[in-house]
Amino acid sequence: MPIDRRTVFAGSGLIVVAVVAAGVLWHEYGALSPRADADNPRLVALGKSVYHDHCASCHGANLEGQPNWKERLPSGRLPAPPHDATGHTWHHADKQLFDLTKNGVAGTLPGYQSDMPAFKNVLRDDEIWAALGYIKSTWPPDIRARQERVNQQFERSRQ
Repeated sequence: MPIDRRTVFAGSGLIVVAVVAAGVLWHEYGALSPRADADNPRLVALGKSVYHDHCASCHGANLEGQPNWKERLPSGRLPAPPHDATGHTWHHADKQLFDLTKNGVAGTLPGYQSDMPAFKNVLRDDEIWAALGYIKSTWPPDIRARQERVNQQFERSRQ
């Protein structure tokens, strides 16, 4: 059976388009190398929108968290913490923050009671990474540097 040149050409064209699209996603959104990139303006802009649409109602429009966030509620659960530099978000590695957001606290820390829901059926992975990138973009340089050391320690512990 002879090979149809048009089919080969069309197939080759589709492969080129797929590779270029993957490259654009990787470059623009870090989709092939997931991380909370606070230095990517497009990712941060997407993250700001995601944060305000899905996170601000609990964590505050200015990332300030709920009042008295360190004091347990009558339910025994803690209020939503701030994500600005006054909170403890930066004490955690990006991957841990991603897992908490995607799977919720109960899905990440079995038995721990929290009002933090899972967003795995609400947000795409790239949207979660973008929201985390936005949060990190608001931190002062010293906090960002400290959190980057947390990331490095976390990665070393997984090797």
